[in-house]
Amino acid sequence: MNSSTNLQPPQSVNFQIISVTTASEQELFLEVPTIVYASDSHWVPPLQSDVAKKFALTNPFFEYGKLQQFVAVTGNQSQSRGGRGGMQSNAPIGRIVAAVNHRLIEKEGQKVGLFGFFECIDDFSVAQALLQAACQWLQEEGMAIARGPIDLSTHNNCLFLVDGFNSPPMVMMPYNPPYYPQFLEQDGWSKAKDAYAYDFRLDQPLPHEFEKAYRIACKSGVTFRPLRTKGDGFQQDCISLYHLFTRAFSNNWSSTPRTQEEFLEEAKSLQSLVDPDVFPIAEYNGEMIGFFMGLPDYNIPLKHVKGKLDLWGILKFLWFRRQIDQGRVLAICALPEYRRKMVPLALIYLGMMGGIQKGKPYKRAELSWVYEDNFPSRKLIEASGGKIHKTYRIYEKRL
Repeated sequence: MNSSTNLQPPQSVNFQIISVTTASEQELFLEVPTIVYASDSHWVPPLQSDVAKKFALTNPFFEYGKLQQFVAVTGNQSQSRGGRGGMQSNAPIGRIVAAVNHRLIEKEGQKVGLFGFFECIDDFSVAQALLQAACQWLQEEGMAIARGPIDLSTHNNCLFLVDGFNSPPMVMMPYNPPYYPQFLEQDGWSKAKDAYAYDFRLDQPLPHEFEKAYRIACKSGVTFRPLRTKGDGFQQDCISLYHLFTRAFSNNWSSTPRTQEEFLEEAKSLQSLVDPDVFPIAEYNGEMIGFFMGLPDYNIPLKHVKGKLDLWGILKFLWFRRQIDQGRVLAICALPEYRRKMVPLALIYLGMMGGIQKGKPYKRAELSWVYEDNFPSRKLIEASGGKIHKTYRIYEKRL
């Protein structure tokens, strides 16, 4: 991480923007969301340890990128106590990260920098100062365009929620106050691309065409099985998933392939959370050719953990996980040459049937997220009964 000169907002506003360089400043950075969402009943606190790992030098991101964290705190250098609105001096009220991902620059052929990890109280002057700090740092790094929110990579948290604030986010999905998009637009940022979350009511049967597609796929020599979740089988499946994921999604917008190390690290963190009945795998002649990636909505128990998975947090997680009654579909993938064998429809059929079989708790599912211009996927999702219920956005600004 690189240090940078502190950037002072207008003197009439009683706060300052600090470049995060010390452990105590890092603690302030991590604390911001608990202040922003203190009265928001829909917010699900992320595990602070997971967020902190993103800034550890062991993160593979630092092999191909660089970043700078900024935090907004109350007071100024001449103050020792007090603060705006009665807040204690040096209280964290906003944060942002500016990042340069050289793999993304190489792929897109343009100097595009990123901002992410943005959180801010409902005060435009604070938000604007944070955005300006990030943009100035990106300019100093030679960037011509700023894009976000993207937390280093679209494989991590990204997107601002712009419509659908009436329910909590599903597992591994973003959430933010309604004023975030307003702040971006007020600061001169423009929409780069929207994405949608689709809602599925599991009490409504799939159209008959999906079961028919499953039978056609089986007759064509495609076999299906659940993801293996233990031992060498899990490791082998994850390596196959990595190669398939990288091949199938290599052209995704604003995205670059993860290393196998990065992919397997995330897979290992999810190993104990997987429900194999909603994670079917498609194979042809022993080769993995497709998958339906479903996960139980672990945000339901995580909401009670409050960002800390200590002993008490683990006990709470284990207790409240029994309340999980919904799931998220992260991806549906099939290699193009097998789509005529009806593999995508067959995977949807198996994934949905796995979720409603006897003994399963799922009442609804969310498929998220899908870019607005991904018309083949949207057509398939909507044909299976999915309805858009949340909209997300990534913004850009010329520097």
